[in-house]
Order: sequence, then C-alpha cells, then structure tokens
Amino acid sequence: MSLDLREALATLPPRQRATVVLRYYCDLTVEQTAAELGCSSGNVKSQSSRALESLRRSSSLRAEGIRG
Repeated sequence: MSLDLREALATLPPRQRATVVLRYYCDLTVEQTAAELGCSSGNVKSQSSRALESLRRSSSLRAEGIRG
C-alpha cells in the first residue's frame, strides 16, 4: 500500500477506514465485514460508499493520478 493511500485512509473516520480496509484490502464480503464490525450489511454498504467518495476527493490521491 502506498504512503499516499495510507495518508488518505488516515483522514477517514475510524469506522469508514475499518470498513474500507476489511472490504477492499482484506477482501471480505459485505456480510463478513458486518460480522467483524458488529453491524448490519446496510451499514457496511453506506460506510463503504461514503469512504470511497471521500477517497475519490482526496487531494493526495489525485496528485498521484489515482482516481475512482
């Protein structure tokens, strides 16, 4: 994982960061992520969506040309 991505992840609220790491770095399903975080699958989906939108707007990732 690049330093810029780590910096961008660090700007996310803890729950969004955990959701993104579990879903996309650890490659867990929505249901597995929900079980790990003790929440509903709908919550995982909404947290993932919000986090990805924040990462898309991240200036540190845009500077490197990484976009969603």
